Amino acid sequence: MAERLDGTAALVTGASSGIGAATALELADLGAAVALVARRAGRLEELAGKIRGQGGTALVIEADIANEEQARSAVERTATEFGRLDTLVNNAGVMLLGPVEDAPLTEWQRMVDINLLGLMYCTHAALPLLLNAAGSGPRQVADLVNVSSVAGRTIRSGSAAYNATKHGVGAFSEALRQEVTRRRVRVSIVEPGAVATELTSHNRPEIRAALDSRFTEQERMEAEDIAEVIGFIVSRPPRVAVNEILVRPTDQER
Repeated sequence: MAERLDGTAALVTGASSGIGAATALELADLGAAVALVARRAGRLEELAGKIRGQGGTALVIEADIANEEQARSAVERTATEFGRLDTLVNNAGVMLLGPVEDAPLTEWQRMVDINLLGLMYCTHAALPLLLNAAGSGPRQVADLVNVSSVAGRTIRSGSAAYNATKHGVGAFSEALRQEVTRRRVRVSIVEPGAVATELTSHNRPEIRAALDSRFTEQERMEAEDIAEVIGFIVSRPPRVAVNEILVRPTDQER
């Protein structure tokens, strides 16, 4: 049975669109005060207005989590404004695909900086707060949810660098889980398959055309589908830890 998150605070990265925005709405609906973190402040303000209009509490934080100082500042501001942090959802990410041969190395750097290092920066800054919430909070448990990808489990030609970052997320998540699970911080990884978001739009035109062709052949999931999975994870009773969930569209083979 789902538990309410009343009296708790959550931070969601990449909250300006897609899975991040949907997750922020889901957590607010469960009763959490939610810090919205992303680079596009205008979109965050719109989302915050929607949450507040539904009776929730939202805090807008414009930040680039690939920058360690900005990531840490976002976490610290959340704790200052809300007085605590019980849930961190590391959702920010970018997917830049293409063969290794002649790949623009700036794309690799961007993915490592956001998908892996940004996630690690936010986690490092938030961990003391999560441990404190687990020990003294209203639920006696805290949650760290890392949004990865099916690419963290399944290798596909043309996705080498993206695969590498998402496999790194999985390894980091499991090692951290082993470190903190006895202190009641639940570390979970969510691995979505194809979702109808802006994720593919950042690719080079020739890569985007190939992706559009692939996705016309299958029905993609909606961002809300993954948000509901995250809501399920963080609303479990303290005795239950959901460590990993792989979610694909029904007709996605790999």
